[in-house]
Amino acid sequence: MAGVPVPPLFDAAADTYDDDPHHLAIARQLVAGLRPVPEPRLVVDVATGTGFAALAALEALAPRRVLAIDVSPRMIEKGAAKTPSDGRVEWRVAPAVPLDLPDGAADVVLCASALHLIGADAPPEWRRVLRPGGQAAFSVPVAADFHPSPAFAAALPADLAVPADEAGAARIARAVGFASVRVTTTAPPRRSFLVFGDVPR
Repeated sequence: MAGVPVPPLFDAAADTYDDDPHHLAIARQLVAGLRPVPEPRLVVDVATGTGFAALAALEALAPRRVLAIDVSPRMIEKGAAKTPSDGRVEWRVAPAVPLDLPDGAADVVLCASALHLIGADAPPEWRRVLRPGGQAAFSVPVAADFHPSPAFAAALPADLAVPADEAGAARIARAVGFASVRVTTTAPPRRSFLVFGDVPR
């Protein structure tokens, strides 16, 4: 990425990240939109921030294990402080691509409000680590409502355009082979596309 290095940029935002209710709302809607996942072994939350989607999955899906990954040490520190002490959530400072997981290891991959920060290499990586029948759920902002600051815009990858409509959001998932792709749009004023796709069995 060009411009501001991503870890310092998000380390600086970590202390106020939880103050924005948009993050929690998106994470909960992503998890709620999944098809039923009986006894998932592993849920991976990519670019977890302070863990909204990881913790929503822990509550709603009752997985054996949640892996929450982010490049920002401060975001991971803040997320870990919110975690139950039962050891089911692993907080890992690591890049979103590549994921340090074997092929077919995960039942669910989540990415809430972060794909546009990671870039086009992320969806193929999600498909790789998902088992047949596994699900990906991610959100991206609606282009018309996305107005990043100059510093934030400088950190965005050039290989993934923020989509303008639901068809464009669906193409991100279909392009890497996800099936049964569904897209919904959240309410204004900060609309996002919620995208769900399955790995064919």
